[in-house]
Amino acid sequence: MILQALKNNKNENKKNITDGRRKSMWKEIGKRMIKDKPSLISFIFIVALILVSIFANFLIDVDLVTAQNGAERIQSPSFAHWFGTDLYGRDIFARVVYGSRVSLSIGIITVLISTSIGGLLGAVAAYFGGLLDDIIMRVTDVVLAIPEQLLAMCVVAAMGATPTSVIAALSIAVIPTRTRLVRSTVLGIVDTEYVEAARASGMGNIGIIVKEIMPNTLGPIIVVSTQGIASIMLTASSLSYLGVGIQPPTPEWGAIIFEAREFLRLAPYMCILPGLVIVVTALAFNLMGDGLRDALDPRLKD
Repeated sequence: MILQALKNNKNENKKNITDGRRKSMWKEIGKRMIKDKPSLISFIFIVALILVSIFANFLIDVDLVTAQNGAERIQSPSFAHWFGTDLYGRDIFARVVYGSRVSLSIGIITVLISTSIGGLLGAVAAYFGGLLDDIIMRVTDVVLAIPEQLLAMCVVAAMGATPTSVIAALSIAVIPTRTRLVRSTVLGIVDTEYVEAARASGMGNIGIIVKEIMPNTLGPIIVVSTQGIASIMLTASSLSYLGVGIQPPTPEWGAIIFEAREFLRLAPYMCILPGLVIVVTALAFNLMGDGLRDALDPRLKD
């Protein structure tokens, strides 16, 4: 009984020390992010954009997005219509705000799916090695040989132009890169002392991968995933612009530009302003990713 109590007390002390280190680590990361002004501004912009997209119903009348008004068609930006109106008299700013729901959802959900599946495949390939590693990597090489946008176009063409098919297509295209990233990271972890200690304590392979290895790959995964959201949003918008992604009248950013392409000379604001929103959003995600990369790098401690 005494030995068991001492053992439990030792485990509890280890847990407290580990929790304290984690809290201190995240506190240090937060301080570095705050010091990096571009990353901080980008983070605030992204949070604001997400909040606006969530509460769009309360901020903007949905009739401005869907209702056609021939008397107000193709009007220049004004106080009444900040981004002007389109061919059908719909408010472009309202459509951009509502479109942020679709574009952000595609980017975030695709990153979550591709990172989860790709991360698991990469971790399994690196941990077990051998024939399983060869099979996973050769399949990954085959998929990587196909250009990402072309692969996404083929999948969307086969499944139909819906948000679900676009997310599925982009996830399939992105999974191989996530698999390679996690595999390369896990290869440097799999033979470390704490993994060997977990094996010696009798922990199963799945438990080691989930509890010991995957948490230590979060740094590069978070950075690449943050920057990947921008890339995925741009790809989704380009698919819509090419006519194989989200189709009008759904207010998706690429679809909005697709509808306005014929009026580029007559009313350039119809393309330029939504395009600027896409560019600024992608830039914000990239800058935040850069800040996270620097904050998570232990070699850059003050």
